[in-house]
Amino acid sequence: MSEEGRPSPAALLHRLQHEEQESKRTSGRLKIFMGSAAGVGKTYQMLEEARSLKEQGQDVVIALVETHGRKETEDLLAGLEIVPRREIEHQGITLSELDLEGVLARHPALVLLDELAHTNAPGMLHEKRFQDAEELLDAGISVHTTLNIQHIESLNDVVYQITGVKVRETVPDRILELADQLELVDLPPEELLRRFKEGKVYIPPQADQAMSRFFRVGNLLGLRELALRYAARHAEGEMLSYMEMHEILGPWPAGSRILVCISDSSLSMQLVRIGQRMAAEMDAQWFAVHVESPQDATLGEPARDQLLANLQLAEELGAKVDVLSGHNIADELMVFAKAHNITLIVVGLPRKRRWINFWRSSVVNELILRSGAIHVLVIGSTATVRPGFRLPALTKYDWRSFLGSSMSVAATVALCWLLQEWLEFVNIAMMLLLPVVYSGTMWGRRAGLVSSLLAVASLDFFFVPPIFTFTIADLRYLPSFFVFAVVAIVTSFLAEMVRWQGESARQREKFISALYTFSRDLMGARTSKELLNLITKSISEAFDCEVRIFLPNRYGQLQVVEPARDSGIVEERELGIATWVFQRGLKAGRGTDTLSSTRWSYLPLKANETIAGVLGVNLRRSGQHLQSDQRQLMDSFANIIALSLTRITHFHDLLPQDPKESPPIL
Repeated sequence: MSEEGRPSPAALLHRLQHEEQESKRTSGRLKIFMGSAAGVGKTYQMLEEARSLKEQGQDVVIALVETHGRKETEDLLAGLEIVPRREIEHQGITLSELDLEGVLARHPALVLLDELAHTNAPGMLHEKRFQDAEELLDAGISVHTTLNIQHIESLNDVVYQITGVKVRETVPDRILELADQLELVDLPPEELLRRFKEGKVYIPPQADQAMSRFFRVGNLLGLRELALRYAARHAEGEMLSYMEMHEILGPWPAGSRILVCISDSSLSMQLVRIGQRMAAEMDAQWFAVHVESPQDATLGEPARDQLLANLQLAEELGAKVDVLSGHNIADELMVFAKAHNITLIVVGLPRKRRWINFWRSSVVNELILRSGAIHVLVIGSTATVRPGFRLPALTKYDWRSFLGSSMSVAATVALCWLLQEWLEFVNIAMMLLLPVVYSGTMWGRRAGLVSSLLAVASLDFFFVPPIFTFTIADLRYLPSFFVFAVVAIVTSFLAEMVRWQGESARQREKFISALYTFSRDLMGARTSKELLNLITKSISEAFDCEVRIFLPNRYGQLQVVEPARDSGIVEERELGIATWVFQRGLKAGRGTDTLSSTRWSYLPLKANETIAGVLGVNLRRSGQHLQSDQRQLMDSFANIIALSLTRITHFHDLLPQDPKESPPIL
């Protein structure tokens, strides 16, 4: 073969990996019937294909199909097996949902599961229907489903700009990446509106309301174009994969890498979705990075929750999430970008007033100036900024710090007043800098700024003639007064920065020390009972939580091990959740999308693709969730526990010998 016709090593490797994955594949196949809006015929098309496959001898079962009272759709149900739905009582209303356990027990070759973006009723195993589809696929059952373009997570902001409607039920893009086939069901807007008027989509009152709000001609045209473009992009990906697998030469572009900058702003959600879409279109790897800075120390609870939501969305959409730490955000981002060979940085336009930009350069400006060969994409917010300046809310801690800084300034002023006969003006000014530095170091930037203003005012009021007034008789004091004010304010900021750096260093040291101590203690455990006691004690102290460890017994049943005997009786529902985590290798419980109503969080103890058990954690503070650094530490603990458990092969001395003594696997 000539040099030009020879496939690249990367293409050969990709081909071998693909063939190996296909030969080992045990999961079902996913086909999505996608449309631009409700009523284009997705469910009808899915049922027609199912009937054809049924006639060819395939085992096809309807798990859940919504006909919305359309007669032509209901006629297609004839002859197809239907798994009865599960009835759920919620707030006095009976809701019918997918019977996931029934479908798994029936285990057909193919199931029809309508409306992939649907949110399940409270009390169901999964919060979203696409999670039910994932479980069916993992069980080796193929799934045919339907989805409208407005329910794709990465297109949420684009749909809002087109229609003015914020869609709440969305499906992560990773689900669409799992799809083996994506079939576009298209219908011109005029034909769709005609179907609305004829009552073939919704009943007349609902149809009139829908046509006047969401289903307008302009909206339908925009959604249709969006659906066509998305389907074309998916087809292009399949074509490129086919070319690579069959050694067809073509233009292979160099790989791109995208960096999305995350903050506590709601704009970051829009940036994440834009970054995901660009990464999909460019077939690029992408990162979502947040830089912790001294400003984060003053964040309130809503801002921290928003930041956590932004990071979780990025992780859900497939980004590699990193949390950095540094005083200069632009410097940290550029170091990360150069270290990871980033080609494009996506950042949001800050909503600052001009006077702030004049006083301090924004992160965006610094990134543009230092980017060099790296492209910077600046995204503006569509939200309306209200005029005026609003101070952040003050907490109880802020008032205490303000009182402490005021008292320190007052004490220093009193000392200087008593010693003013022996001190010159310069000495008094230097002494008044001490409470400024002390306040900034002890209580942060706000307290340092308050103490600096009080120190400047006290210097003028008590020590600049005429005293006990804010009048300056001798203008020669003005330069000294101005220099003192600048030095005091700058000193307060520097002191706060030093305080933050010290706190960050302590947090990192605490993180590393906790991991080292935990690993050392576990490696020193001689018996399985001692090992489990150390695990329970260490995690309970580190996170102020209750701990449960679930391990399989000799009969393969998952049981709880309670070395401290203080975790209480394990409910059957909790054991069922832990068993699901053990079987699937996925997280569940509070803080996840699977059975989030429970008080406990469950993590699989996985080492080398082997699940040794399940770790259950219940934070003692009601309503509290793990922060990003705590989640990272918890995941590290879980990995270490899994590795430690693999060293000890027999836990049966800790578990009942008779399986009747414990609840069975659900």
